[in-house]
Amino acid sequence: MGRGSIPIKLIGMLRGITYMDYSEVIEFVKKTTSENARTDAYPFRNVYEHTMRVYRWAIRLQTKLGGDLDVIVLAALLHNIGWDEERPQNEVSAEIAVEYLDSIGVAPEIITRVGEIILIHADKDTERDLSIEAKIVMDADLLDEIGALGIMCDCMATAVEDDPSYKRAYYRIKDFYRKHKPDIRRCKTETARAEYVKRMQLMESYIYQIEKELF
Repeated sequence: MGRGSIPIKLIGMLRGITYMDYSEVIEFVKKTTSENARTDAYPFRNVYEHTMRVYRWAIRLQTKLGGDLDVIVLAALLHNIGWDEERPQNEVSAEIAVEYLDSIGVAPEIITRVGEIILIHADKDTERDLSIEAKIVMDADLLDEIGALGIMCDCMATAVEDDPSYKRAYYRIKDFYRKHKPDIRRCKTETARAEYVKRMQLMESYIYQIEKELF
């Protein structure tokens, strides 16, 4: 983990076990995603790094919004743990997560809550009455690769494709902004909504500046 990141060894009390060491879960996620995760079209993107960004943002949101930290962290870390060509990723991930958490002695009620969050996390348009833990994990997932990181991703993606150019990167960034600006409606918490607005404003400012320099 880089500078300014949340320490990966956070010890919290869980019902059913004495202590929970998140670093062990992180190692499991790193190993498992390297073995069975979907291969991304771009070499600079991978499930593990996405997971760690979601994990860090979930903790940041939890510090402001509350909720059961252990449920939030476990769901964030395990939300994309599985992949299968024939089945939805959330279902496969939930099954792996439940089996793993049971194997390390996590209390059944916590396992159930984590599994439920993983099952629902991809349905960002759901109108179900969600727990604060589910809202936080879904918002942390939604925020990833929006804003500065989204701009970087589009630039790098353009660079590895045929005939890369500044203009092609610009049009890609502008199209991403246009498509994803309305996604603010998917934010489940006001804290995430405020962050989403800031990131969209950053992208808008970048597009305005690059237009001045490029055309």
